[in-house]
Amino acid sequence: MTTVDMGPGVMAGPNARTPMSGGPGWYGMRLMRLAGHPDTVAAGVVSLRVFNTGALTHEVVVLPLSAGQSAGERPAGPSGRVDEAGSLGEVSRSCAAGAGDGITSGATGWTTVTLQPGRYELVCNFPGHYTAGMYTELDVTP
Repeated sequence: MTTVDMGPGVMAGPNARTPMSGGPGWYGMRLMRLAGHPDTVAAGVVSLRVFNTGALTHEVVVLPLSAGQSAGERPAGPSGRVDEAGSLGEVSRSCAAGAGDGITSGATGWTTVTLQPGRYELVCNFPGHYTAGMYTELDVTP
């Protein structure tokens, strides 16, 4: 998995509504993203390795998707973050496994989780990153 951003200043622009202010960024563009490869895995033990190619610090949180819910539809609160209730794991430590203070630019983090068949959303939950487009779906097959 790879994190991508457009660097410092991505969260603001002249007369632009930013993800932090409730807007979609410049003209609705996804200014940040998560790219997952593969996007479908078999149920069981799954290792997630995240490489931060962007200039900003990021994280990846694993959240289940309910029936009829699509990636990118979670409401962000006033802090610019989504609710992490039900999280199954997190990658947010530079050059190490598990939770920490974030994956810095050029670093890799990882975690291993056990996933049941279903659909999951992988999100960066740093303030404003989710609404800027940092999410992707991971499908888990039996």
